[in-house]
Amino acid sequence: MSKKIILTGGGTAGHVTPNLALLPQLKAKGYEVVYIGSKKGIEKELIEGAGVKYCAISSGKLRRYFDWQNFTDIFRVIGGIFQAIGIIAKEKPDVIFSKGGFVAVPVAVGAFIDRVPFIAHESDMTPGLANKLAMPFAKVVCTTFPEAVKYIKGGKGVHTGTPIRQELFRGDRQKGLAFCGFDGSKPVLLVMGGSLGSVVINDAVKDVLPELTKRFDIAHLRGKGNLDGELEGVKGYRQFEYINKELRDLFAASDIVLSRAGSNAISEFLALNKPMLLVPLSRKASRGDQILNANSFKAQGFAEVIEEEELDGKSLAEAVDMLYNNRDKYIGAMKNSTGTNGVENVVAQIEKYVN
Repeated sequence: MSKKIILTGGGTAGHVTPNLALLPQLKAKGYEVVYIGSKKGIEKELIEGAGVKYCAISSGKLRRYFDWQNFTDIFRVIGGIFQAIGIIAKEKPDVIFSKGGFVAVPVAVGAFIDRVPFIAHESDMTPGLANKLAMPFAKVVCTTFPEAVKYIKGGKGVHTGTPIRQELFRGDRQKGLAFCGFDGSKPVLLVMGGSLGSVVINDAVKDVLPELTKRFDIAHLRGKGNLDGELEGVKGYRQFEYINKELRDLFAASDIVLSRAGSNAISEFLALNKPMLLVPLSRKASRGDQILNANSFKAQGFAEVIEEEELDGKSLAEAVDMLYNNRDKYIGAMKNSTGTNGVENVVAQIEKYVN
């Protein structure tokens, strides 16, 4: 008997990559897969690139603070709910799985109205606003961190871990070096600020680039529209907006990572045993979830942390040197970790509600 699943989630790559990680096992189990995402989010390009049918709906962002856009976005959300109801009724899925982001809220409501089991996944230690709004419609909420289960109301929380894309384990170091034009004589520092980029990290790296490139070759994912013309041609430095297909080779070529502390990204670094220097989003720009993520990883011996307010060229250079010099300690802690690939655990929950 054929089965159909709708996946949803969007806004950043972190809301999409775990869904991509589920695809091989879902297809192996005979699922037809459809994706509901936003009209302009990064998920459209990523999902269509994976050969999955994509349905776009209107999506607004509901903010915890006053913003005039709150008044217009509420109408986008309402429009998205009607669109989601229509898509779900037409596609007739057996189950819906959500990775979060604001596009998932209309889909959660649509699942409830069309009477389709809805499963959510919470990446962070505490639920974000979008997931809080979607959770009342969920049968179960899968979590990345075991500590997060207690924050899920109604006893719905189940610790599954985060689904990790299997192709990330098949990276080729030599291909990654060649892609960047590096000869392999120096260790490689991978810099990532999330799919949207990080001005703070980008600026700090630029401030201290001559010092960093004495010791490291640097592959820098700067975020969409953030390439810096002044840095083109700098020896030992390659910049990209965003990498998809070659990312596994870039990971294989990297010795250490400087990154934001989004849950999905750091879960991938953990699975690949990459020592991390994390610069979590500050409380001024977020609800503080990345700070909790980063401190959890630091406490477990996987990472070092610099608060955004303390980040400058000097503190960055010192922390990168310390991380590299002590890399074996972090790698040892990661190899001993119980942090598992959550693909099988999440698919087991999906199967439970289909059957």
